[in-house]
Amino acid sequence: MRINVRSWFKPSLTAIFLLGAILTGVSAQGIYSCTDSKGRKITSDRPIADCVDREQLEHNPSGTVRRKVGPTLTAEERAAAEAREREAAEERARRAEEKRRDHALLVRYPNRAVHDAERAEALAQVDAVTKAATKRMGELQQQRKVIETEMEFYQKDPSKAPAPLKRQVDENLQSIGIQTRFIADQEAEKARVNARFDEDLVKLLKLWSLSRAPAARTGASRPAR
Repeated sequence: MRINVRSWFKPSLTAIFLLGAILTGVSAQGIYSCTDSKGRKITSDRPIADCVDREQLEHNPSGTVRRKVGPTLTAEERAAAEAREREAAEERARRAEEKRRDHALLVRYPNRAVHDAERAEALAQVDAVTKAATKRMGELQQQRKVIETEMEFYQKDPSKAPAPLKRQVDENLQSIGIQTRFIADQEAEKARVNARFDEDLVKLLKLWSLSRAPAARTGASRPAR
């Protein structure tokens, strides 16, 4: 019986690395391998200098790949890589935060009716404050008429008006100015409320559509009875 030695002995990659580890006295630290710029396949018990510009594989003594070692970078390249990684991390964080906000928005407003109701309530609160300020403005204007009636006695020389009356004129004018600005602020707040709800609504219309789509597909795939 003849044995074909060449066909019988086919060393595996694991065997090659084990043999290399034995011959070079490599411990469990690992074996490095790469293909250099000239196409040569190189193995070594330490990172290979001829492959600093390309990827190297670090193998376990058994021959399995432990990790991939990237090209050695210059200080500028490392800084650029770190900057890219920071940007990527910031983008991932931004997307995660946006996803979290979208989820919270969808939980708060599951449908258009809930959103419309909360908008109406927010506007009603602003209107209530504006109504109170407008009422106070009417009272101040009535007070102004009374003061002006008293000041008619001093039309020729207002400087002769009594000090208390002069003080009432000043306080009334100041109060009217305050209420005027307050009412204007409430109108601006009402516009901000509407703008916020309009912005949310644009996003919610997309979220509602996406949330309905899976349900629609599930219903369509369900067999009819």
